[in-house]
Amino acid sequence: MKKFALAMLATVLTLPVQAAAIAQLKAFVNDTKTLSANFTQVVSAKNKKEEVSGQLEIYRPGKFRWSYNKPYEQLIVGDGKTLWIYDKDLAQVTRKNLDGALGSSPAALLAGNNAIERDYILKEAGKQGDVEWLNASPKKQDNTFNAIRMGFSNKMLVEMELTDSFGNNTRIRFANQQKNPVIPANHFSFTPPKGADVVSGD
Repeated sequence: MKKFALAMLATVLTLPVQAAAIAQLKAFVNDTKTLSANFTQVVSAKNKKEEVSGQLEIYRPGKFRWSYNKPYEQLIVGDGKTLWIYDKDLAQVTRKNLDGALGSSPAALLAGNNAIERDYILKEAGKQGDVEWLNASPKKQDNTFNAIRMGFSNKMLVEMELTDSFGNNTRIRFANQQKNPVIPANHFSFTPPKGADVVSGD
């Protein structure tokens, strides 16, 4: 019995151990130049809950395409200098300086060079199932988000939870992630459609 127990212990000790969340975040940032994924996003605000879904593409640093297709169509594009937000139903385009907007959306946060480590204090938040979690607290009070949780598995981001200054909670789950795929450069450029109103968000 004792030999069996020792053999079991040896087996457990030799199993691969998944790195904690902060180490996985660093590996994710260092190893990921481009990323594509599907996502579902649930926003909870008081008695209201809204679920949307779409696709995400990132070309780090600073370029991303965050496309919502259900239940309404909206497109957010960062071209490295400018953040474009296109609401198809309203036929309206909002234009912002990307430097000022970096960190104001999950896509911008992920596409930044080291924005998370630079702007947030990171702490391990334990493991739930196969997912290692970290908490990110903003260093500046004027940050868009009061709190961020990020969940990693096998050095890949699988989930994010964000709480903004109004108490709204956003939960994003990623699926079908592809690390470092070839993404056409024109996916990260945007030209306002003819007839759309263009407003400055700066």
